[in-house]
Amino acid sequence: MSVWASKISAQLTESNKFRKFAENEISFGPGVKSPGPKFFLLELEEIAVSSPILSLRGVNKSFGPVNVLKGVDFDTYAGKVTALVGDNGAGKSTLIKCIAGIYTPESGEFLFDGKKVEINGPRDATELGIEIVYQDLALCDNLDIVHNMFLGREQKKGRVLNETSMEALARKTLDGLSVRTVKSIRQTVASLSGGQRQTVAIARAVLWNSKVVILDEPTAALGVAQTEQVLNLVRRLADNGLAVVLISHNLNDVFEVADNIAALYLGQMAAQVEKKDVKPQQIIELITTGKSAGVSGVNA
Repeated sequence: MSVWASKISAQLTESNKFRKFAENEISFGPGVKSPGPKFFLLELEEIAVSSPILSLRGVNKSFGPVNVLKGVDFDTYAGKVTALVGDNGAGKSTLIKCIAGIYTPESGEFLFDGKKVEINGPRDATELGIEIVYQDLALCDNLDIVHNMFLGREQKKGRVLNETSMEALARKTLDGLSVRTVKSIRQTVASLSGGQRQTVAIARAVLWNSKVVILDEPTAALGVAQTEQVLNLVRRLADNGLAVVLISHNLNDVFEVADNIAALYLGQMAAQVEKKDVKPQQIIELITTGKSAGVSGVNA
């Protein structure tokens, strides 16, 4: 291995994200010209995309004698939509609340960007860049869009709110998500439709330099047109490089926007698979029985 290649390999070894690449010896024979930094940048980009940004390993959570999560493994990837599906009582909400720091698992590991982390509360999750949009949205009807997006994190100029800065950032965030359905960012949330409210809640989540956005049943109470609007926004989040977790009972929505699907069954991860490798009927079987022919997983 050349001195130049050795330095590259050593640098790569420092990062867990690029460990697989570093383990493959980079060697150049006598008189063989190095492929140059562009080659390595392409390789690094491919490895970064294929490595999960958030991984859970062997997560267990109980409430008294009831084991709600049993050795759950779960991965999310930057630039991809991961759908989390399962019947009522499968453990979806508990899993998400463990990620959010609301619940503390009895055992298991959390890996973020390849490094082991501890999530002991919501603040820890937020500092990592994990934001959750719950089904109730947690919006204040009497406040306008700008104040809802900065609720609890208001910017100040001296002793007063910095309205100019907040409005500019709110507008930039909505424009970045290609939101065109809101007439004015100064209109109150009470005047918005269900789809527009969902849009505001999602925009608030991505405002804070988030890396992982978890959406809890974002289309549950929406009509056809509003559902399409929200699903388009979900896809744009992933296209902008965010890791998106979509919790949904609607398999039509799942198969429209998801890149991979994780199916929980009675607290266990039945399987996490690429969407292109399965059919809706197989996902239904995973949800209802925990196994499906041709699908590998915990119980499959």
